[in-house]
Amino acid sequence: MSLRDALARDLADASRRLRDHRFVPVLTERGEVVEVIGGIARVAGLPGAAADEMLVLGTVPSLAFDLLEDRIGAVLLAHGRHLVAGTAARRTSRGAEAQVGDALLGRVVDPLGHPLDDGPPPRPTDRMPLDRAPPALTERAPVRQPLHTGVGVIDALLPIGRGQRELLVGDRQTGKTSLALTAVLNQRDTGVLCVVCSIGQRAATVAGIVAQLTGHHALAHTAVVAATADDPPGLQYLAPFAAMTLAEHWARRGRHVLLVLDDLTRHARAYRELALLLRRAPGREAYPGDIFFLHARLLERACNLEGGGSVTALPLLEVEGQDLSAYIPTNLISISDGQVVLSERLARKGVLPPVDVGLSVSRVGGRAQAAALRAVAGNIRLDFAQFEELEDFARFATRLDDASRLALRRGRRVRAALRQGALEPLPYEAQLLTLIAVADGALDDVPEHRTATAVAALREAGPRHAALLHELERHTEAGEIPRELTERVRAVVERIVAPWRPDRG
Repeated sequence: MSLRDALARDLADASRRLRDHRFVPVLTERGEVVEVIGGIARVAGLPGAAADEMLVLGTVPSLAFDLLEDRIGAVLLAHGRHLVAGTAARRTSRGAEAQVGDALLGRVVDPLGHPLDDGPPPRPTDRMPLDRAPPALTERAPVRQPLHTGVGVIDALLPIGRGQRELLVGDRQTGKTSLALTAVLNQRDTGVLCVVCSIGQRAATVAGIVAQLTGHHALAHTAVVAATADDPPGLQYLAPFAAMTLAEHWARRGRHVLLVLDDLTRHARAYRELALLLRRAPGREAYPGDIFFLHARLLERACNLEGGGSVTALPLLEVEGQDLSAYIPTNLISISDGQVVLSERLARKGVLPPVDVGLSVSRVGGRAQAAALRAVAGNIRLDFAQFEELEDFARFATRLDDASRLALRRGRRVRAALRQGALEPLPYEAQLLTLIAVADGALDDVPEHRTATAVAALREAGPRHAALLHELERHTEAGEIPRELTERVRAVVERIVAPWRPDRG
């Protein structure tokens, strides 16, 4: 075939393809910002946008929150100081997602995964939607494994199991954050990963939390998700969902995770601010009516997975005047599996941690508590709650009977045994040996001014007798404790406590 014939054939083929080609117009949606106020923007256009779809207003990421007939109420996820009416808006056709993976361990990020520390942007292994359906009932397993927080009063009297949701509630400056961070510190070398979510706190407060985790060598097993008070309310709204998504990612891969949400009071306020700006009808205390559903669908994702890992949630809640009957506290108490109430009155008296045992409850963890600790602490919780009431009454009484004086003496020893400084987690063995001494009355004869020293000696000796205490744990779990083992444990306690009794100087 000649060159002329080849060119003629190619030209004929090109002409045929051109005639057969169908030009299909591509439809694109265009929108623009109509109004910007506070942390929200109203957008015209984009008729195909879906609820909770990510939008980009100029260069500012936002979330489609309200879908009206002619407008979209978008929540800004970054500062939009340069946004003005007429700014172009476009869809992304995807929802809000969080970065997940081991690359976030030891890092401080915002809910969208942007680094807040001095490190480079993390390289996550995956991304997951922020708002996910909670695990079905068939995927859940009973809470049977204890999660030791290192806080004696909680592990002994208000135990928490892996997969539980235990609310920490109290007034300002009662030590809620310190209590939660103590639990995080205690997970070092246990294989439990931690996620600390800071919502609406000052940047200096977040920096202090990170410094404490770093100083106690706990940041390596912890990821920090933070939305500070300077961030838009939309970013504060997404923060706990991003933290839960990260924790859920690890749990789905068979790992156990402790999630601290600090705190849901500020989260509720951020959501209320968004709702009022979007002109949603306010309800009780001006909160939108769906605030209960919002927190319920968040905390329902914390559970113990069948054949997998678990997410144990410690949501923090700030109240005023220990008012547990306010709207948000009543909501969260009904959602969670118990609450640890921190009392300002006890804090003023110097009782640390200031846990009000009478108002606190753990509805699940008792079944997951270590057998030996459960056997020893069985009656201590009730005795201690009665002691606190008796102590208040005794201030007005001039004469007390022998039983009341004995109850007061025993109660003061229990309180000394449960006293603990901030960010000082106690090993399980130290807690167990101390409570054995209290339950057997070994501290009853120790003068009150020497009780703290005797308790310190017991705590120090606990890890040294770990083998003996673990043997006691095994026999207690089996339901049969040899008398010889009981005598050995009592002999150890007596040897430790004896130097602090009056007859030994």
